[in-house]
Amino acid sequence: MELDTSHAQRTLTWTARLLSALQLDGPLLTGIGLLAVVSLVILYSASSASWPVVGSQASKFALALVVMIIVAQLPSRLLMLAAPWLYGLGLVLLLAVMVKGEVSLGAQRWLNLGFVRFQPSEIMKIAVPLFCAWYVHDRPLPPSLFNIGVLALAILVPVGIIAKQPDLGTALLVGAAGAMALLLSGLQKRYIFGVFAALIPTAWIAWAYLLHDYQRQRVLTFMDPSNDPLGSGYHIIQSQIAIGSGGIFGKGYLNGSQAQLAYLPERSTDFIFAVIGEEWGLIGLVIVLFLYLFVISRCLFLATSAQDTFARTIAGSLGLTFAVYVFVNTGMVTGLLPVVGVPLPLISYGGTSMVTLMAGFGILMAVNAKRRLVGH
Repeated sequence: MELDTSHAQRTLTWTARLLSALQLDGPLLTGIGLLAVVSLVILYSASSASWPVVGSQASKFALALVVMIIVAQLPSRLLMLAAPWLYGLGLVLLLAVMVKGEVSLGAQRWLNLGFVRFQPSEIMKIAVPLFCAWYVHDRPLPPSLFNIGVLALAILVPVGIIAKQPDLGTALLVGAAGAMALLLSGLQKRYIFGVFAALIPTAWIAWAYLLHDYQRQRVLTFMDPSNDPLGSGYHIIQSQIAIGSGGIFGKGYLNGSQAQLAYLPERSTDFIFAVIGEEWGLIGLVIVLFLYLFVISRCLFLATSAQDTFARTIAGSLGLTFAVYVFVNTGMVTGLLPVVGVPLPLISYGGTSMVTLMAGFGILMAVNAKRRLVGH
């Protein structure tokens, strides 16, 4: 027994040293890893027991993990210096999409460079909060009205371009990332109230001039899905049936009728949360939400421990934006929010969004590494 205890202690010590050498946060990495396991288990069921889908997702996780580790090694000062350049590159690529982007399913979102095909809008999920954190780090706080205007423009320009692609879900997340960074910079109450007051005319303008017909229909469907049960309301209705039929304990793994009989659309991507509810029930949903809460709480803890404005702003905004990801997807799947095409982070099938998320976690760990060095 003593030998086993000694061996376990040596293993823990070696693991802690390895994580410290790679500048990785153990608790945050554990939460991410558990969500990855949940993803692979659920995808096997959601894809009708397709090992190629599970293998593809595992390879995407491996790539995203490598990206996170590489980003975590970057000095905080290098991230700060790169912020405006990354933002500028993101804008150029968004403009390139408008001119040369590939059209798929009525949306012009992809840029094909021959050797790689990607969505430049994903870059802005990182570039926008980085730019905001860079802009406020050496300026007086709370920010002046002029500086708020500069940041608002820096946020709204890419959001507007992305919304016109159209990609309302990504536009929402990019806007949320910038808004969180602006809020964490110490935005004064009167400006916060002003922003909320401006939302009403902004929403009217978006409804009248920016939203496409199918996007307006999604909002109307959200209010009453039964108006078009076989059309625009089909996704929400089938999702609610799946979650409701799961009850407290669920129907059992691989036994969800809505998922296995293909009644539930996009069950491997945007609506995978409904698969969890049907097969694992309320208990399964609570466990998954607890894992998300753990990851978000750890992100915010690291943000509160940051040593400077840049680190605190970028870490906090990335953590809160991750919370927005979870809130929007779960709200969308349960019918509490309109369907906007936001995947369930780290669980839905996909690669580009996952790499972006893991890069964000890498940034958070990089700025946390500076805190540890200062503490020593």
